[in-house]
Order: sequence, then structure tokens, then C-alpha cells
Amino acid sequence: MAPRRAPRPDERGKAAEETRERILRAAVREFGEKGYSGARTAGIAARAGVNQQLISYYFGGKQGLLEELRRRRQEEEPSAPDASFEESIGAQLARTLDDPDWARLVVWQALGDCPFADADEGRRHMEAQRSRMAAALERMRRRQEAGEVAGRVDPAFALLVAYSVVFAPITMPQFVRDIFGDDPLSPEIRRRLHGELVKLLGEAED
Repeated sequence: MAPRRAPRPDERGKAAEETRERILRAAVREFGEKGYSGARTAGIAARAGVNQQLISYYFGGKQGLLEELRRRRQEEEPSAPDASFEESIGAQLARTLDDPDWARLVVWQALGDCPFADADEGRRHMEAQRSRMAAALERMRRRQEAGEVAGRVDPAFALLVAYSVVFAPITMPQFVRDIFGDDPLSPEIRRRLHGELVKLLGEAED
């Protein structure tokens, strides 16, 4: 039998990167189900099928995992300044419902499960969130001025309604299922929420 070949450096690097990705995917599922406070690195390691020590090795622990997930999420933030209101609603629905575990983590944090909120990283995250909301509100105002969104609605309320409907399959799945009679994450529900939200807020005034 020929001796077993030692892996090349590029192979080791690829294996390490695949391990990191498995850990990150497992972390999103664990955080989404249990929140940051309830999640355990042992549970994340079990989901990823890796030794728990690798989480500390690659990310420095649970906090480092969340920071890396947040960083990646911000990098993936869609940037389409010329998108129509209808297109932007579709993009937000896709971003939320294509990754329900991340959306659940957002809900956990909105309910107060916000780790290291008083630390520098936590303050930076909250400041970035406020900045994103301010930018979203300004876009809503511009859409109203352009006649794309009905001016009869307060822009802050319009923005809140939009986010509430987009997140409804995550925050109130049983209500969505009972009202619409379908899986909250189904393409049909997404299509209906998209169409009705655009009609509700984008309808021209009489």
C-alpha cells in the first residue's frame, strides 16, 4: 500500500475555509433558534460536525462568531439606489425570507437579546443600525416626493409597515399561516405580501 500523501498547503487552506464556513452556517441556525444568549458553542460545534475548540481557534468564541456574521451581512447589503419601490420591497422580502435564521436572530436582538450592547462593538452595531434606518426613511421620503409612494401616509409609518409586513412570516408565522392558509415561507405568500404591500403604499392618491 502506498504511503498516504500529506496534504498540500493549498489543500489545508481550502479545508480550513470549508470548516469556517460550516461553523458560520451552524452558528446562524443556532442563533436563529435560541438567540445569542441561549446559543452554546457546543451546540454550534455539533451542528457543524467539528471540535468545539475550533470555534475559539477560528473566531475567538461566540462573540467573534456573531461579529463575523454581522460583518458579512453588512457586506451583502444590497446597493441599488435606482431600484423602484416595488423592486426594493421584493429585494427585502428575498433577503429576509431566503435566510429565515438570520431574520430570527434580528428579531431576538430587537426583543433585547443584544449581546455586549455596552461594549464598543455593540455601540458600533447600534449606530450602524440607526444610520441604516435613517437612510431608509430618507429614501421613503424621496419616493413620496417622486409620487412613487402615496403621500397621504406618514413616511415613518410607511417604513414601519413595510418592515412589519416583510418580517411577518418570521415574527408571526402562525398568524400568516392561519390567515393565508399556506406555509409562511412559501413563494405564494411572498408573492401576495409583495403585491399587496406595493398596492397599499404605492397606490396613487385620488
